[in-house]
Amino acid sequence: MSKNVNSLFKPFNLRDLSLKNRIAMAPMTRSFSPEGIPSEDVASYYRRRADGGTGLIITEGTTVNDPVATMDGKIPQIHGQYPLAGWENVVKEVHAVGGKIMPQLWHVGMARNPTKAPYPELPSVGPSGLLSPGKQVAEPLTVVQIHNLIESFANAAADARRVGFDGIEIHGAHGYLLDQFFWSGTNQRTDEWGGSMSNRGRFAVEIIKAIRAATGPNYPILFRYSQWKQQDYSARLAETPQLLEEFLAPLSDAGVDIFHCSTRRYWEPEFDSNDLNLAGWTKKITGKPTMTVGSVGLNGDFFGAFSGKSSTTRSIDDLLERLDKGEFDLVAVGRALLQDPQWPNKVRQGNMNELETYSGDALATLS
Repeated sequence: MSKNVNSLFKPFNLRDLSLKNRIAMAPMTRSFSPEGIPSEDVASYYRRRADGGTGLIITEGTTVNDPVATMDGKIPQIHGQYPLAGWENVVKEVHAVGGKIMPQLWHVGMARNPTKAPYPELPSVGPSGLLSPGKQVAEPLTVVQIHNLIESFANAAADARRVGFDGIEIHGAHGYLLDQFFWSGTNQRTDEWGGSMSNRGRFAVEIIKAIRAATGPNYPILFRYSQWKQQDYSARLAETPQLLEEFLAPLSDAGVDIFHCSTRRYWEPEFDSNDLNLAGWTKKITGKPTMTVGSVGLNGDFFGAFSGKSSTTRSIDDLLERLDKGEFDLVAVGRALLQDPQWPNKVRQGNMNELETYSGDALATLS
């Protein structure tokens, strides 16, 4: 690496959020919370990343209050007395070393496998009951169910604020529930919750509005979205900048403060017209701060990690150049931080030779 790293370590301030630098820990599902309760080990895991110099921790997806929101009994919840007490302890540990932390509010929707999840007798839920395009395995959500889910997200955000979190992130990416509403391949509804881009985005818009009402005008709301889906890595919500604007504008108007733009490789341009990545286009369209993500500091993308593949380190010179230009405002780091909690401190101190190669074994522990 030859570039000056100062831009990565400038403070960032927005609403009630003050960060010491531009590095965030990307949300990564770990499944180390039996019965949905974050343990002391989970608290220590996040504290180590904050102590290692990460400005903002975004937790693994933590599920809202719906019996079929989760796919795994060891994924944390953000409802109920004991899970919330566990999260309150996590927040205290992160704050004790000067870090900031937000939970990612999550509902997996049709991505849930009932045979491997709590309440296996209950069907999974989605806008049209479609597991993937053309594959219907459940009944579509009723309008009453949709409104109940909106309330669940708002209640989760209010509880997050009550236990001390510094803001919240809504998971609207990767083919989970909100993204199932966005994607025409899994949303075949003919009412006000489906059809046009505007209608397909209505569920997320109403969640954002409800969260804003439940948390107040200055509580930070992040929104994570992606073009790709786990059901189809080549899928795209918007094939053109014009369609992307049609998708993003209602979310921005509803109250999103920061867009977290999920890509596999941050250096890839989103459209052919210029070199801007998804975060760059999102900032250009909305005027809101954005967070980039996708193989930061590593050569291999994260799909290989699921099968235990390792990945060598990669220069972040191009990342710093984009950040210097103002293409985006924040940088989410995933596997590099999973492997090495001290990654930010090493980068700040210029100790690039000490950065660790990512090992697939890192997924197996809360190191």
